[in-house]
Amino acid sequence: MAVAEGKAVYWLGKDTLRVSAALFTENRRRLCVALKARDTLQPNSVVVLQGGEQKQRYCTDTDELFRQESFFHWTFGVIEADCYGAIDVDSGRSILFVPKLPESYATWMGKIHPPEHFKEKYAVDEVHYTSDIAEILTKTKPSVLLTLRGLNTDSGSISREASFEGISRFQVNNSLLHPVMVECRLSKTDMELEVLRYTNRISSEAHKEIMKHIKPGHKEYEMESLFQHYCYTRGGMRHTSYTCICGSGTNSSILHYGHAGAPNDKTIQDGDMCLFDMGGEYYCYSSDITCSFPANGKFTPDQKAVYEAVLKSSRAVMAAIKPGVKWTDMHRLADRVHLEELVKIGILRGNVEDMLKVHLGAVFMPHGLGHLLGIDVHDVGGYPEGVERVDEPGLRSLRMGRVVQERMVLTVEPGIYFIHHLLDQALASPQQCAFIDADVLARFRNFGGVRIEDDIAVTADGVELLTCVPRTVEEIEEFMADRSEKSFSGQKD
Repeated sequence: MAVAEGKAVYWLGKDTLRVSAALFTENRRRLCVALKARDTLQPNSVVVLQGGEQKQRYCTDTDELFRQESFFHWTFGVIEADCYGAIDVDSGRSILFVPKLPESYATWMGKIHPPEHFKEKYAVDEVHYTSDIAEILTKTKPSVLLTLRGLNTDSGSISREASFEGISRFQVNNSLLHPVMVECRLSKTDMELEVLRYTNRISSEAHKEIMKHIKPGHKEYEMESLFQHYCYTRGGMRHTSYTCICGSGTNSSILHYGHAGAPNDKTIQDGDMCLFDMGGEYYCYSSDITCSFPANGKFTPDQKAVYEAVLKSSRAVMAAIKPGVKWTDMHRLADRVHLEELVKIGILRGNVEDMLKVHLGAVFMPHGLGHLLGIDVHDVGGYPEGVERVDEPGLRSLRMGRVVQERMVLTVEPGIYFIHHLLDQALASPQQCAFIDADVLARFRNFGGVRIEDDIAVTADGVELLTCVPRTVEEIEEFMADRSEKSFSGQKD
């Protein structure tokens, strides 16, 4: 974080993006406006948020790499741990509370900055120590403290509500703030969109770097490492948005591959289909991109057929997205295109309408079409009060069920996968097996999967594509044909 020319700016030097603290000033303003529009808001209400805490690894004294709590970051843009923030809703006045550090901090961790440093760094109105929260808030004479408590509809977890010594002195409302903040986060400002364009540009280039250097014989984790290296060295991205998925061969059909039990550790083979789902994060703003391609740079006829089926559904969906359409309808559109294309390939036979009735599409795409994106990779707001999940295969996994709105940022990530467990269930189902040509399917059993994932911003009449990577079969083969004779390590293979 730098303070440049009298303006508070987050910047990591070189060609990394400069992000003005005005982004968070505007977020606070929008939050106050939205709260004032609520009939239940009392005069002299004060928002109180608690930031993330620095945690240690289990019982050790080894620090985990800190990442700010998302609601707090959206509001204040603070990178330090163990802070609080308050906003007087009537006036918009902002107060940041930072921990009072012991003298030993200066020995082990670096300079201890006074409160004035953080006031300038984050462009807030006041800065005090966290030990003085109750005293300072008492002086503002709030009628009520608005604290954050609500359900994250992706994780099923409850957001962390601010708590501090002395909070019992105040009247607290923990139900009003959460839905209002969620709706504010749903709609991205111009400044937020600029950061999301940056995360997509850097992450797109990192995916292209992998496509330029991948060769049979490399390990999946080497590709993960290359992605992270590019994002950090070129983009200043210390964090990825989620655990990298680097599936090759049959691993490309494992939807959340890359976890501790399957840590991207397979050797990539000639002829493998690769599915690499990775996104870099800059200043807590995410990206989420999936590229699928053959490890050797040349599609087989079967790989081309499946890939082009997914690409067709991706493009059909993106052509249909605009404000007012239902996201559930976009998922159903992707399902329909997949089934139509699988009939052409010969894996399926019969009437597509009848296939839809028995949810055959979910056999090949069991996950949702896509999700909201922002400070969290699965951003909040997908299921507000009154919007329920559709309890059907595939759709029950959809992370957003609401109508598409302008300034939403979404992922579009259709996929076709050959997952043994689901295929076996379908073949054992009297309703579904009649549509499957088991002999043709046998040829694809160890295919793996294809996912094509792009990030989009919804505009007044369509979408802005934020992701920029080769997408057609021809573009991918041409791009990969121009690969360097040297590996990513700079050494001859």
